[in-house]
Amino acid sequence: MNEFIFFINIVVISGAVIGSIYALGAIGVTLIFGILRFAHFAHADMMTLGTFLVLVLTALFPAVGPAIGLPTAFVMMPLAMAATAVIAIGIDKAFYKPLRENNVKPVVMVMASVGVTLMLQGLIRFFAGTGSQSLFVDDRKAIFRIDLPFESASRAIVVTEPQILLFLFLAVAVVSLHLFLNKSRLGKAMRAMSDNPDLARVSGINTNTVVGVTWIIAGALACAAGTLLSLDVTLKPDLSFMILLPIFAAAIVGGVGHPYGALAGGFVVGFAETLAVFNWAFLLRPLEQALPWLDLPNNLAFVPTEYKITIPFFILVAILIWRPTGIFKGKVI
Repeated sequence: MNEFIFFINIVVISGAVIGSIYALGAIGVTLIFGILRFAHFAHADMMTLGTFLVLVLTALFPAVGPAIGLPTAFVMMPLAMAATAVIAIGIDKAFYKPLRENNVKPVVMVMASVGVTLMLQGLIRFFAGTGSQSLFVDDRKAIFRIDLPFESASRAIVVTEPQILLFLFLAVAVVSLHLFLNKSRLGKAMRAMSDNPDLARVSGINTNTVVGVTWIIAGALACAAGTLLSLDVTLKPDLSFMILLPIFAAAIVGGVGHPYGALAGGFVVGFAETLAVFNWAFLLRPLEQALPWLDLPNNLAFVPTEYKITIPFFILVAILIWRPTGIFKGKVI
C-alpha cells in the first residue's frame, strides 16, 4: 500500500500538475495557430513576462492575499492577466500585423516570433535579472494531507495549495472557454475564422476583432499558466522557455486548432513525462520479495529526471509521422 500512495503522490499528482500547465499553454498556442496560421514560439516567454508582472504586483501589495486567505500572487494574477493581454495585442500590432498585411509566408511569421522571443527574454533579464525568484513574498504555502482510511506507514495523499488552485483555475478556464466558443457570437466567429478565414471574411466577420480577442485569450492564459507554475516551483527567467517544446507537443498531440485537444494533449504529455522517469522498481519490489529468484537489479527502470525532456520530443515526432492531425483531427502543420 505504501507503493500505491507513493505512486499517487509522485506520478498522478505531479502528472496532473504539469499536464494542467501544458494544457493552459497549449490552448493559447492552438488558438493562435487556428486563427493566424503560424506557430507562436514567443508564447512561453509571454508566460514568463506575465509571471514577472505578478511578482511586481505581489511585491507592491503583499498584504492583500493573507487578508482573504489566499496567496497574494494568485489574487494579483487577474490584473497581470489583463496587462499581459494588452501586451500581447501590442506585440501583434507592432510585429505580426504588418507582416500579415504584406501577405508574407508562414515561415516568416515563425521567424518573427523567434525574434520576439529573444526580445522578451532580453527585456526580462534586463529588468528582473537572471536569478531565481519566489512569488511567496509572505512565505505562505499551505500543504494539505488527505488521509486515506487504511493503516499504512504513509497513508496520506499530499497536495499543496498552489496545486489545488491550479486544478480549480483550469476547470473554470476550460468551462468558460467552452461556453464562450459555443454560445457567444464572437466565439462562433472565431470558430468560423479558424475553419475558413476567407469565407469568414466575405461573410462579414470582423477579422480584426477576432484576432484581437485571440491574443487577449492567449495572453491571459499564458500569464495564468506561468503564474500557477511558479507558485509550485521557483520562478526563473527561462522557466517557461524550457517547457516550450512540451507545450507545442501537447497542442499537436491534441490536434492543432482544437482547444479541447490542447487540454487532452497537455495531460497526455504531462503524464508521459512523469511516468517515463518514475522508478518502477519501487513498485516491482513486492514482486521481487514474492519471487526472489528474479533478482531484479537495484537501478531497474530508473531514469534520471534530466531525460524527461526527451519524451515530448519522441511524442512530437511520433505524432507528426503517424497522425499529424492529432487526437481531435486538427490542422496539419
